[in-house]
Amino acid sequence: MTRTVDLVYFNAGGGHRAAAQALQAVLQQRHGAALQVRLVNLMAVLDAQDRFRRLTGMAPEDVYNRRLARGWTLGLAQELKLLQASVRWAHPWLVRLLQAHWAETRPDVVVSLIPNFNRSLYESVQAARPGTPCATVLTDLADTPPHFWIEPGQDQWIVCGTERAVQQALAQGVAPRNVHRVSGMILRPAFHDVAPLASAARAQALQALGLQPGRPTGLVMFGGQGSMQMLRIARGLPQVQLILVCGHNALLAERLRALPVAEGGAPRAVLGFTPDVVRYMQLADFFVGKPGPGSLSEAVQMGLPVITFENRWTMPQERYNAQWVREQGLGEVVPSVKAIAGGVARLLAELPAAQARVGGVRNQAVFEVADLVERLLAQSHMPQPQAAAVAVVAAEAALAPAPAR
Repeated sequence: MTRTVDLVYFNAGGGHRAAAQALQAVLQQRHGAALQVRLVNLMAVLDAQDRFRRLTGMAPEDVYNRRLARGWTLGLAQELKLLQASVRWAHPWLVRLLQAHWAETRPDVVVSLIPNFNRSLYESVQAARPGTPCATVLTDLADTPPHFWIEPGQDQWIVCGTERAVQQALAQGVAPRNVHRVSGMILRPAFHDVAPLASAARAQALQALGLQPGRPTGLVMFGGQGSMQMLRIARGLPQVQLILVCGHNALLAERLRALPVAEGGAPRAVLGFTPDVVRYMQLADFFVGKPGPGSLSEAVQMGLPVITFENRWTMPQERYNAQWVREQGLGEVVPSVKAIAGGVARLLAELPAAQARVGGVRNQAVFEVADLVERLLAQSHMPQPQAAAVAVVAAEAALAPAPAR
């Protein structure tokens, strides 16, 4: 019998979709046709008739994504509160709509990889299919309570990529048996077990981009939508060799290519959207970008110390990320683009030590979350008392100290 797992995502920012796709790939590779792993775009379910796009000419998430591309993040903390108030006001309608969806599609397990809607998601699943196991997998390094990722009072699993998120879940009253720690953020399988490039191959690839082998190279990325801040970064680092990945922001790429290189300055390579981020991280020595959990985690996974930002423009859900970089010694946190040159200079002065600290981070989260989903699948056909007992035993086993060697 084919089992079904639904992974809920939306396209705000792109990290939620990327995490869902990565988890889907691992589960499908493990189980093949015996397991159907469906990606469920929440916004497509809530607006099945596509009324918002027909009215405005864009998807609901596009409003948010365009702001990211322009760097217009000031005020998002207040807008987040308005969004959450709207979600609470619409809660009965959301539950009815989602309940009808789950009743029709009949998943065995539902996994949320999105914030803000988890109360409605959980209640609608339980209303349509009582006892169906649910989990929320944080794709942020920490929660932004209240009512962002973690909703107290729900009997679902909360999957956390940092100890900070674990403590937040426990502080909000989540039962310890429902809190599961994994080793980081979900990354695409391509970021795991990457063979390092040989020196000659790396030099050849840099030359093909018009860059100079042997010169420290920074990779600058601001997510799939890019950011106009990258122009200011390029201007502020005239002596630093850079690979600038602009994502879908064609205007940004055009302006960067038109930016003159100062006499005696370092060369730059400007790229548009690329699915092969791993390759360009292999060519770089360090990473520069916004404090997004996905991009920071990808860079660290690839052995790159990071330079990121923390200021009043930093989005609420990303403020802990800068603290995480400092706590783990993974790079430099600067207050603004004006301070980028100093941050790069400090990082380059201790680059081997920073690379060694980054190299000590081991993230296997996508495989660990897949293991947890398989455990939920095992519970999904059990009577509920038996399933609860199995969960308690598994939680106790996970918390037990390792035997002495």
